[in-house]
Amino acid sequence: MSATDEAVTGTPIDQPEHGYTGNKDAYLRRLKRIEGQVRGIARMVDEDKYCIDILTQVSAVTKALHAVSLGLVEEHIGHCVVGAASEPDPALRAEAIDAKVKEAADAIGRLLR
Repeated sequence: MSATDEAVTGTPIDQPEHGYTGNKDAYLRRLKRIEGQVRGIARMVDEDKYCIDILTQVSAVTKALHAVSLGLVEEHIGHCVVGAASEPDPALRAEAIDAKVKEAADAIGRLLR
């Protein structure tokens, strides 16, 4: 990223673009594992497995996705919200913090629906 990119994106050159960037490989491993679990559920349905066994697997996938979601929310708060708080211009800082907190609140609201 160049100094021009920083002016356009607001992201400092030495700072990752997203809070999860440092843990990207771990998130991808978890999501691939979840993907495999979902394929397994589809196979269970195809093979006419017992409905309660399928629901048990659906519950496991749901919990795994919630864990990923909570990690991403934590990363957003720790990186994006904190990053907005470091904005040197006080007027822009307040606006940036409000926007990032609203993004987090909206995402949490979607997760709770």
